[in-house]
Amino acid sequence: MKKILDVLTNELESAFRAAGYDAKNAKASVSNRPDLCQYQCNGAMALAKEAHKAPIMIANEVAEKLAESEIIVDVNAVNPGFLNFNISPEFLEKYLNDMASDERFGVEKEGSAKKIVVDFGGPNVAKPLHVGHLRSAIIGESIKRICKYMGNEVIGDIHLGDWGLQMGLIITELKKRQPDLPYFDDSFEGEYPEEAPFTISELEEIYPTASAKSKEDEVYKKEALEATFKLQTGNKGYRAIWKHIMSVSVADLKKNYQNLNVSFDWWKGESDVQDDIAPMVDDLKSRGFAYESEGALVVDVALESDTKEVPPCMILKSDGAALYTTTDLATLLQRKSLFGPDQVIYVVDKRQDMHFVQVFRCAKKTGIVDEDVKLDFVGFGTMNGKDGKPFKTREGGVMRLEVLLNDINEEMYKKITGNHDIEEAEARAISKTVGLAAVKYGDLSNQATKDYVFDIDKFTSFEGNTGPYILYTIVRIKSILNKYVEAGNSIEGLKIGKAANASELGLSLELTKLSAMLENAYMELAPHKICAYIYDVANAFNSFYHENKILTEEDKEKQTGWIALLLLTKGVLEMCIDLLGFEAPEHM
Repeated sequence: MKKILDVLTNELESAFRAAGYDAKNAKASVSNRPDLCQYQCNGAMALAKEAHKAPIMIANEVAEKLAESEIIVDVNAVNPGFLNFNISPEFLEKYLNDMASDERFGVEKEGSAKKIVVDFGGPNVAKPLHVGHLRSAIIGESIKRICKYMGNEVIGDIHLGDWGLQMGLIITELKKRQPDLPYFDDSFEGEYPEEAPFTISELEEIYPTASAKSKEDEVYKKEALEATFKLQTGNKGYRAIWKHIMSVSVADLKKNYQNLNVSFDWWKGESDVQDDIAPMVDDLKSRGFAYESEGALVVDVALESDTKEVPPCMILKSDGAALYTTTDLATLLQRKSLFGPDQVIYVVDKRQDMHFVQVFRCAKKTGIVDEDVKLDFVGFGTMNGKDGKPFKTREGGVMRLEVLLNDINEEMYKKITGNHDIEEAEARAISKTVGLAAVKYGDLSNQATKDYVFDIDKFTSFEGNTGPYILYTIVRIKSILNKYVEAGNSIEGLKIGKAANASELGLSLELTKLSAMLENAYMELAPHKICAYIYDVANAFNSFYHENKILTEEDKEKQTGWIALLLLTKGVLEMCIDLLGFEAPEHM
């Protein structure tokens, strides 16, 4: 289906041409004065100089031609040259019914499907997920879903941090604690144990202990560096420990991400490209891109048009060690080989902006990615506490993600059980569903690049621009539909009628904005646009609900039209919250 503004623009273009004018400025837009009209066009003013006429004269001539339109009605030319108009009730009725009969509600897929990799998550193994991992997971999951909904083949890659000094630190500390393990016996010839010599909780204690020791003890740090080197150069015992670390960590990560309703298609990490780094570096040197600078190996990526300094992209440090830039470039090579993406989207803290400027430029300059491959960096801001500083526990530490989610779920449980007499198991399940919506909507309703305050009281409120409010609206619609069916009525084959009053018209017009909004959210990789849209739809529905007695309406034709409108509203809202990564319960 065509977007509603495209339909209106086509009508305007025909009228402009019929009046003898160029149609290039005949563009429809939603009115900024809804008390006067639904839509407007400012094209007459842009034509005034070229046509040597006052804009109001042009607007009046176009308005005369629009009198013949079956789609645009109530046209008024207003000084200095605005065209104000409404959509015809008959066309709006047809447009809504076409939306309702389409499983995608009229949203068209992108013309040609692309292969897209969304790189998000990025946790380090052997460490628990904390609130700092929240935004990447939530925003990345939503972007992945939006890209997929628009008809693309999408792969979500967690890009694990699994190959650095942290591994050497864990191995060193484990060796101090359990020196008799076979992994540390160079003469051991047998099979290593299948079961890890630590649990996830033990592993999560080992790393910070080892990290703290390395900062105070130079000998300990040197041992950890040596252990890292041995691991990366193929020491059999250390590789076996690494596999244990990976299996224990990944199982725990999957459980935590599942609680967030976040999933990944690829569980690849930095370790997956280690064998690709040396050949890549040799290639960059042989083709004259990489050169030595103060002992390090770099590639120049600055452009004459730069308004601020862009340092060279460092490929290897002076000691020969690889960096995140090295790993990211090698990962792009791997993705090219395995998947051949048309687009790669990185969802990472916005403070990494310069890193990705360097990586993207280096990748394009050296041919690691083809020139037509789109590389996007969605940088997100900080999640702060009410004090405006990065969100912490009451004790001042970094809060574990599972603790945060439990706190939200408990808050929702109190609210749900405080308002209803409900069995505990059901209350817990509903609290988890609504709690996740509170967290995700609280994050996604903000523009990704902006910092925001994580306010549990605000996010769990059933009033205002919150996840629970959106879910409560959907549940209210479900309740009305259920009561309608329980009264012996069928909801099959119902048709939306002409809007009978202002509140029904308001809801109808909001629903027609779906296609344009989703296309915009997709093109700009901006889930917050979906949040703004469903908040407007929810408000419009609740106004309609409070002003009309839907279930007791005596005019059956009007009532069935309203029920059909509710079915469309419910479908649109449920589709949108699925793109945000949460769902609505049956009741609350």
